[in-house]
Amino acid sequence: MSRPAVKAGLAIPFALALAASAGSGSAAEQPTSYSPVAIKEDFQTTLKRMAAAKAGIMQKQKALLEDRYDLADKPVQGVAMSRGKPVQGGVRVRLAGGTDWDQLGKMSPEEIRQKKLFPAGFLPLPHPNHGEGGMVFPQFLIDEVNKQEQRDLTRFDLDFDLPDRFLPEFPAPIFLTTRPDLGDVSQGKLVTIDNYYALFNGILNPKQIEGLRLLVTPFPQQQFNQTEDRRSERPHRGVACFDCHANGHTTAATHLAGDIRPQELRHRIDTPSLRGVNVQRLFGSQRALKSVEDFTEFEQRAAYFDGDPVTATKKGVNILERGSQVHFMGELQALLDFPPAPKLDVEGRLIKGKASEQELRGEALFYGKAACAGCHTPPYFTDNTMHNLQVERFFEPQTVNGRLAKADGPIKTFPLRGIKDSPPYLHDDRLLTLDDTVEFFNLVLQRGLSAEEKADLVAFLRTL
Repeated sequence: MSRPAVKAGLAIPFALALAASAGSGSAAEQPTSYSPVAIKEDFQTTLKRMAAAKAGIMQKQKALLEDRYDLADKPVQGVAMSRGKPVQGGVRVRLAGGTDWDQLGKMSPEEIRQKKLFPAGFLPLPHPNHGEGGMVFPQFLIDEVNKQEQRDLTRFDLDFDLPDRFLPEFPAPIFLTTRPDLGDVSQGKLVTIDNYYALFNGILNPKQIEGLRLLVTPFPQQQFNQTEDRRSERPHRGVACFDCHANGHTTAATHLAGDIRPQELRHRIDTPSLRGVNVQRLFGSQRALKSVEDFTEFEQRAAYFDGDPVTATKKGVNILERGSQVHFMGELQALLDFPPAPKLDVEGRLIKGKASEQELRGEALFYGKAACAGCHTPPYFTDNTMHNLQVERFFEPQTVNGRLAKADGPIKTFPLRGIKDSPPYLHDDRLLTLDDTVEFFNLVLQRGLSAEEKADLVAFLRTL
């Protein structure tokens, strides 16, 4: 959360208010689901205090990332995203001393838990400042939006934490289900309020153009608004849907799930791609929304404001009208297609004349020993439901940089089409590469894959 709570006339982080003991005897210290509304600390004091703390907070997060992962630049030769950005390869999660992946894969969850051998990089990843939370954008997105719109998405208290090499390419290409003949219709540009009309007039119908206009229009948000309770240095117009979902895809901009309390249990959330939402039926951080229209309507009321409608009203929540706005936005989103996969046939299976032997072996594993297809069914490689991986079997509850690692609960089965264009992986960015992702599921689901089999499976995933 981003607001300071107030106790005895002093501003303290809201997370502390949530963590206060229920038995302390002071009403101000009771745990609460709500954010403070009346802020007692003036803005300049908040700015000075939080800006001064920024370097220390980011250094702490950097140290955590370096301890968990190998962050070196190791692109995979001959493998790139749709517009040519190199794909990072290799297992980046660090193992505890004295073990290797084969040994770990032969242990039971109970043994791994007892010996404290579960890799730290497989634990939930904290937000750059978990007690504070809120939307944080990569610098390349901040720079381009500022250049086009003179709208600065810089936070004075936080920066984005993951290196650019592990993020999706930018600007991402846009593929439309209605115009596959055009290929990438973005012309290599970030679509904003400045250029959307020139780019799409004559390609979209009037409803869709209006839907796109709303998706690139900024509206007030928890950290970016006009009140004293903001995290931008100047009063702010807000954020647009396509700031997080840039070009209908993702930049891996991060936030905290708004539908969990207390603060320490809130999931860091990696912005999912909007590609292929026309074939999906579950939306929102806990997948409680059953259509892209529901997701669109409630996103600015809920996720924009950490799930708190009280502060949303104070900061200027934008209430969308279902018939003339929500449906137009939903119709545009439903046109966003996955990138081409030239090695797949119409049923989502590899074409033997185009696939390598390694990719074909990986496909056999996907449907066989690895059993990935049980959840990721072709042609879009999702079953449109949720599954509880019960990762908590492997470790004792522990708090890391403000994030209490316990049970995550059920997680949506995301589509795997175009997956190499959407790093990092899992719902909270904890897996930097597809190699990490295969190691994670091999261990958590106890598949017993060999090193060669894991490499084959990764090769297949890159064809999707």
